[in-house]
Amino acid sequence: QVQLVESGGGLVQAGDSLRLSCAASGRTFSWYAMGWFRQAPGKEREFVAAITRSGVPTSYADSVKGRFTISRDNAKNTVYLQMNSLKPEDTAVYYCASTTRLALTLAPELYDYWGQGTQVTVSS
Repeated sequence: QVQLVESGGGLVQAGDSLRLSCAASGRTFSWYAMGWFRQAPGKEREFVAAITRSGVPTSYADSVKGRFTISRDNAKNTVYLQMNSLKPEDTAVYYCASTTRLALTLAPELYDYWGQGTQVTVSS
């Protein structure tokens, strides 16, 4: 079993940046591909970004491409989401998740373990 703990959320203004972290424990972190998802009030959970076990390749939702960057440090058992040029529509609870699948995985139902989420609020 894998335990995932997100951190780094907060309240920022439009145009600001945040870096989310997701610390993993329980099993060998490098065995897992990782993803970031988000869920806004009244909406379904949606894919944000994914990264393979090695760190490449990566994949992004069109809505965040060019603004967000996913990365990982296997030595620190941590995956990151650097979010730049934040917009009010980025407001959501952000979750990290892990999967043993080898390919980039965008569908949330294919992820095995989830963190508790961290709130990101972007004011206009």
